[in-house]
Amino acid sequence: MLRTLCLDFGNSRQKAALFEGEDLKEIRVLEDARTDSVDSLLNQWKPDRSILSSVIDHEVALIDLLSTRTQFHQLNHQTRINFTTPVGKPESIGADRLALCAAAVHFFPRRNNLIIALGTCITYNFINTEHSFLGGGISAGLSMRLKAMHHQTALLPLIEPKADVPLVGYDTETNMLSGSVLGMAKEIDGFIDLYRERYGNFNAVLTGGDIPYLVSHLKNEIFADPDFLFKGLYAIATHNLH
Repeated sequence: MLRTLCLDFGNSRQKAALFEGEDLKEIRVLEDARTDSVDSLLNQWKPDRSILSSVIDHEVALIDLLSTRTQFHQLNHQTRINFTTPVGKPESIGADRLALCAAAVHFFPRRNNLIIALGTCITYNFINTEHSFLGGGISAGLSMRLKAMHHQTALLPLIEPKADVPLVGYDTETNMLSGSVLGMAKEIDGFIDLYRERYGNFNAVLTGGDIPYLVSHLKNEIFADPDFLFKGLYAIATHNLH
């Protein structure tokens, strides 16, 4: 059965997923984005083909390695995709956003789709019923908000995100969590409401590592899938590799 390695190099973490056929078998967080780390993964998983989505500066040797050991594709603005990008500068669209849009069109075709990705930043990605990526928005993610409050003040501590957050904070930590977590939830719900006012009924997908902190605080019905980006990478690999 065809084995596909999907690599997602984000600003905060570098992750890998293995597909056997269309089945997602395993996801792993890599220690770093170095070529040696990927080489070790290739030796273990032995994929037939691979695809890389990267928003960081990675080693040039990594591309040579993947091209030599697998049938390889690097996601970029020239990648063959299952949607159109009628935006001012299509080359400026992040690889991660391309993958999310591909997944939306693959799994929810001919629908208005809003994909909300919770990473270092929150990205809002809107694809209409004609499979056109119209754009969206970008705002600060949860960890970025907590770090900004710590680094740009004299006394606020650096705290870890939590899901159980009170509306009325009773100390410094819970005040910061209330403002950041509940503030993000209201932001997301607000954007969903605005898109619904303009476009009518649509499908909302929430993905990314911060889902556990946010999903219970949202009032809108939403489809949560932490692996949505990897599914998009697999769809693109299938479209670009044989």
